[in-house]
Amino acid sequence: MKLVIVTGMSGAGKTIALKMLEDLGFYCVDNLPIPLMEPFAQLAVQKPVNHERVALGIDIRSGKELPQLLHVLEDWKQNDMPYQILFLDAKDETLVKRYKETRRSHPLSGRGRVDVGIRQERERLGFLKQEADFIIDTSKLLTRELRQELEKIFMGDKDYGNLFITVLSFGFKYGIPSDADLVFDVRFLPNPYYVENLRQHTGQEEEVQAYVRQGGTADTFMKKLYDMLEFLIPNYVLEGKNQLVIGVGCTGGKHRSVTVAGALYQYLSHHEEFGLKLEHRDIDKDRDEKCHFLQV
Repeated sequence: MKLVIVTGMSGAGKTIALKMLEDLGFYCVDNLPIPLMEPFAQLAVQKPVNHERVALGIDIRSGKELPQLLHVLEDWKQNDMPYQILFLDAKDETLVKRYKETRRSHPLSGRGRVDVGIRQERERLGFLKQEADFIIDTSKLLTRELRQELEKIFMGDKDYGNLFITVLSFGFKYGIPSDADLVFDVRFLPNPYYVENLRQHTGQEEEVQAYVRQGGTADTFMKKLYDMLEFLIPNYVLEGKNQLVIGVGCTGGKHRSVTVAGALYQYLSHHEEFGLKLEHRDIDKDRDEKCHFLQV
């Protein structure tokens, strides 16, 4: 039997995750009272009941009973009850934004400030995050990306490193991404902007990619970049990091950075032990600015 406790911050996507797990064949129960967890788990493993996959949604709604969960987990460890903890998290500013958009009140804030409730919740759930086997930060995840991560963790039967990597291309003239952990400047590469028939195209197209990679400098750089990341990523996982944003920048974020970011994404996609997504932040900025100018 596979027993998963789905927990985390309010607004981080626990309800959605439970629905997705249900679609994946899990028997899901949300907001089960803590005192009922042990008898429920015992019942779940008994035949003929025997559910092969069970997910329990536990969160701050348990109120004063929540500290009892620590004792339940200790008993399960002593009795070799197989369980895993999935903790869904998001940045505080993202959670505040989600609550404002839905116009719902945080379970701990009442009529007060949402950020105060979030801070209190983070403190009370701290022990669960420490115990978690899997941590997913949903701050920038689309719904389909969350589903892909859940499938990878619970259906793939492969090691999962609790790390989600975003490869992000950008243009320096629009500013360095504030959330970037690593930033690589590729303005030393051949610039298609100065080639008339390539200027309006992007690094997603083969002609532009071939121009950027001419002479072999880009390939040499990317090989060195791959080697460095092969060293860094496992160490980030050991350190407990669960979000890594790799920024690749050129002047406008349309040609060189898009080419390199795309190649890096393709390389990292062979690693199935962590989550991965590709974003091109500024790829359409020049076009948007021109359209705006024409409207004026």
